[in-house]
Amino acid sequence: MAVHPSVIKRHHQSLKRRVRNQQVKSRIRTLIKKVKHLVDAKDRENASNHLREVNEALGKAVNKGILKSNTASRWLSRLSRSVNRIASSS
Repeated sequence: MAVHPSVIKRHHQSLKRRVRNQQVKSRIRTLIKKVKHLVDAKDRENASNHLREVNEALGKAVNKGILKSNTASRWLSRLSRSVNRIASSS
């Protein structure tokens, strides 16, 4: 690594961002897993409530630049479809 002060500062900033990004992505993955488990259990009410939480978390991640917009949309679309399938099958 170079010894320039600006490079050192950038490196510190990238480490901080990396930790924050990992925390946000981990939280999103956990929320998605909860919705998937609720879908498997055919619990439509709780699944739709948790789906809202996932939507908010994905929106924040997109706004902060942690996820790309299309990625978040794709994940949310797939989850929404699975939750809606419970409604149609019940």
